[in-house]
Amino acid sequence: MSDKKNDCWIGFDLGGTKMLAVVYDGDFKQLGKARKKTKGHDGKEAGLKRINSVIKEAIEDSGIDAKNVKGLGIGCPGPLDIEKKTIRIAPNLGWENAAVGKSIEDEFGFPVAVANDVDAGVFGEYMFGAGKGKRCVAGIFPGTGIGGGCVYEGKLIRGANSTCMEIGHIPIMQGGPRDGAGNAGSLEALASRLSIAGAAALAAYRGEAPHLRSDAGTDVSDIRSGALKNSVEKGDEAVIQIVNDACDYLALSVVTMVHLMAPDVIVFGGGLIEAMGNVMLPRIEKAAKKRILGSLKDVYEIKEAKLGDDAGVMGAAALAKQAVEASNK
Repeated sequence: MSDKKNDCWIGFDLGGTKMLAVVYDGDFKQLGKARKKTKGHDGKEAGLKRINSVIKEAIEDSGIDAKNVKGLGIGCPGPLDIEKKTIRIAPNLGWENAAVGKSIEDEFGFPVAVANDVDAGVFGEYMFGAGKGKRCVAGIFPGTGIGGGCVYEGKLIRGANSTCMEIGHIPIMQGGPRDGAGNAGSLEALASRLSIAGAAALAAYRGEAPHLRSDAGTDVSDIRSGALKNSVEKGDEAVIQIVNDACDYLALSVVTMVHLMAPDVIVFGGGLIEAMGNVMLPRIEKAAKKRILGSLKDVYEIKEAKLGDDAGVMGAAALAKQAVEASNK
């Protein structure tokens, strides 16, 4: 195993509740890391300073000289201006027009690549995880919303200056419930962890999910992925049906992705899948097979993400390396 501490890369995951920075050597072996809570309510400027402090701590933890960092990639929530390396808006953080790239570059001097957080996670799975070695890898990540991404022949699919693959906003049900963007009947409105938790909270309130009510109560903010898993395992029929319905909607997103892209692998990730992938993925796969053209039924696989929290930071670091190498050609 080579030791390339003179050729280091940093991956950064800017989540709604946490900031995670990891320093890697040239072989993407971890050298050091740092983590802090996001504290988005402190405001944009304080948040940008906090990002830089996490990066500094990660470099210190790695024991390397900052001059050896060749680049940093950061996965960010919300729509981005890729050219300006700016978060246009991140509602969960309360930030608008946050120049994350410039802030980091001004502080440290190394180049920064900015990507959507789900794009970074899918790229990580393409490079190092469930999609390693494949030609085309798509990702579907159910969470508070539903994020999507796709890597085709080594490149993220993106717009000229924006992210894309917003699979959570594909319309599924005419006149259905509305998602956070106000769109009726979208995949996100029907099958996100938040929508599942909302329906489960109502079932618990009605007395239809006694185990969930006993374990987590009826407040949707307390019904996390683990609570839903326990409810299903303990036999709350109402919650089982809610999860099954969500799987059937997610299967439609698989059908859409296969018919459009014919990816080699569709990776499902996020906390909900980590908790219940063994329950959800077989149903998603079975339901999808019923709707996919015969000529495409065997061209793809559905896999669970392998890297967990490492997907975003590893993918972001790999994107930074790709961007730097492309600029040096």
